[in-house]
Amino acid sequence: MRSKRAQRLIEFQRQFQPADGVLVVISADPDAIASAMAVSRLLRGRAHRVVIANLNQISRPDNLAMVRLLQVRLTPFAEIRPQEYQKIVLVDAQPSHHEIFASLKADVIIDHHPDTGARAPFTDIRPQYGATASILTEYLRAARIVPARRLATALYHAIKTDTDDFKRQTAVEDLQAFQYLFRRANIPLARRISQADLRLEYLKYFKIALQGMRRRRNRVFAHLGPVSSPDVCVIIADFFMRIHTVSWSIVSGVCDRRLVVIFRSDGIRNHAGRLAQERFGSLGSAGGHAAMARAEIPLAELRDPALDPKDPRRTLAWIISRIERRRPPRTSPGAREAAAVPAPSHG
Repeated sequence: MRSKRAQRLIEFQRQFQPADGVLVVISADPDAIASAMAVSRLLRGRAHRVVIANLNQISRPDNLAMVRLLQVRLTPFAEIRPQEYQKIVLVDAQPSHHEIFASLKADVIIDHHPDTGARAPFTDIRPQYGATASILTEYLRAARIVPARRLATALYHAIKTDTDDFKRQTAVEDLQAFQYLFRRANIPLARRISQADLRLEYLKYFKIALQGMRRRRNRVFAHLGPVSSPDVCVIIADFFMRIHTVSWSIVSGVCDRRLVVIFRSDGIRNHAGRLAQERFGSLGSAGGHAAMARAEIPLAELRDPALDPKDPRRTLAWIISRIERRRPPRTSPGAREAAAVPAPSHG
C-alpha cells in the first residue's frame, strides 16, 4: 500500500506530459523561489521545459543575494505569454493572493498559507506547515531525488526564513525537512544570503520611522510615506519587533499606487493575519499568519474623508484608528496637529 506522500507525488506527476511547457508563477520570496526550483527539479525529464516567472520586482537584498548566489533563473512575468504554456503551477500562493494569480487557470497549486478554497486539477494546501519548501522537500524525498547543493541550500534557507528560525508556526514536518536538508545544504552560503538584508538607500527610512513612530501601549506604528519597495516596510517592522516591550509592529508605506500595511506580532494571544483581514480586508487584499501579515489597498479605494494618502501624519492616524476601532480622527487643522505628535523614538 502506497504511503500518503508517495500517492501525492504520483498525483502531481500525472498532471504533466513530456511535451508540456510548464510555467511556474511566483511572488518571489525565499519560500516561493525555493519551491519553484524544487518543482523544476521534479519535472526534469517529465516535461519539455519549465520556466519560473516572478510577478514582483525583486528588491530585497537577501532575495537578490539568493537569486544571484544560487544562480536561479527567473523571468519577469511581464515578459511571459501564459497561453504558450500547457500547464501553469502556483507555489507558495493561491489565486486570491494576487489579481494575476486569479487571472490564470492553474493546473497545480501547492501552498502552506490558510486555505482560501482554491481548487485546481491538483491542489495541495497545508496551512499547518511553516513553509511550502517543506512540502516540496517531501515530494523530492518521495521521488527519491537527492537535491543538489544549490537546491538544498535554497530549501534550507526558505524553511529558516518562513518559520523565522522556528519561532513562528512550525510543524514537525518542517523540522524533519530542515534536518534532512541541513546535511546537504551549503550552510555558510545560506548564512551569507540571510545576512544580506540591507541596502544603503534603505537607511533613510529608518530615520523617518524613528522620528514619526507612535507608541500605543505594546504596539508601535510607523508610516514611511512613499517607499521604493514594500520590502522596506517589512524590514522596519521586523526591526521594531526586536524591542523587548513591543508585541505588535505595524509599518506602512505607499508604493505603486497602493497603501501597504505590514503587521508583525509576537504570536502570543495575537493573530496578525486575522487583524489585517478584519481591519482592511474590505478595502483590498489582506491576510497572513499569526505572527506576520500584510494588507495592500489601492489608493483609489481609500475614499475616507479622514484620510489623505499624501499626508503621512493623517495616514498614520487613520491606520491607528482603524486598527484600534476608534472613531476616525477629526480633520480640523488643530486636531490633526494634536494627533500627529509622535511618541519619543527611544525604546
